[in-house]
Amino acid sequence: MATSKFTEYIDDALEKSKETALSHLFFTYEGIPYPVTMCTSETFQALDTFEARSDDIVLASYPKCGSNWILHIVSELIFAVSKKRYEYPEFPVLECGDSEKYERMKQFPSPRILATHLHYDKLPRSIFQNKAKILVIFRNPKDTAVSFFHFHNDVPDIPSYASWDEFFKQFMKGQVSWGSYFDFAINWNKQLDDENVKLILYEDLKENLATGIKQIAEFFKFSLTGEQIQTISAQSTFQAMREKSQKTHGAVGPFLFRKGEVGDWKNLFSEAQSKEMDAKFKECLRGTSLRAKLKYESYCQN
Repeated sequence: MATSKFTEYIDDALEKSKETALSHLFFTYEGIPYPVTMCTSETFQALDTFEARSDDIVLASYPKCGSNWILHIVSELIFAVSKKRYEYPEFPVLECGDSEKYERMKQFPSPRILATHLHYDKLPRSIFQNKAKILVIFRNPKDTAVSFFHFHNDVPDIPSYASWDEFFKQFMKGQVSWGSYFDFAINWNKQLDDENVKLILYEDLKENLATGIKQIAEFFKFSLTGEQIQTISAQSTFQAMREKSQKTHGAVGPFLFRKGEVGDWKNLFSEAQSKEMDAKFKECLRGTSLRAKLKYESYCQN
């Protein structure tokens, strides 16, 4: 998937991380913490100048919920339809990079893939004005937290946490990159009935990848045969992604595609932590349509 620009950006962020202590990793913009190694306030200020197109493909997710997996799948869908390999002239996360990137992106051919970890109301207005389609990827919060912890503590050069217990505390307070999972969920819940927004679950993709890919293709109006769907599905299993991750994502690749298991949280969560998150989930998402859609009881309770 990656071009040299993609891996260059990751390598640069890792280089910056070497000199960054965990206590200095974040800066706050409009109330949300972001990593200084990937985002700047200047880029956020420039973000509103971004000119979206109606055929932009927007992929929204909280970190560690499968965004790299979905980027690959959508790239393969574009290739199947256009017979052209999708190139990444910029790092695909919309809010990451320098403030000049939005000017450069005007020259990119359509369709452009725009990944983001932002809340709905932090996205540039032009995305809604021009009715770009937004695919929102969710993963259960317990596996998300464990994956986030391993990313910090397994990747060389990224600031580590002293322990899982320390990370868990910060995660529950929303003092991690891109802020609180629960705030992200509450914010996006309000928009899930919009005709240009579709929700897909990480767990559903794990269970039946071909069905998920078919739904994604239909949402973005890609016309594919059943055979093409099956081919993309075979190339996009988590195992297949992991095997080629170094080639596609550089040195950080194997850490981005670590395990991908549903239920891995049981290896780290204490009973008290599990109950604490159950209570937080209930408190934050009580009465929302998202609560039932996330199938929390199936994936997050013993």
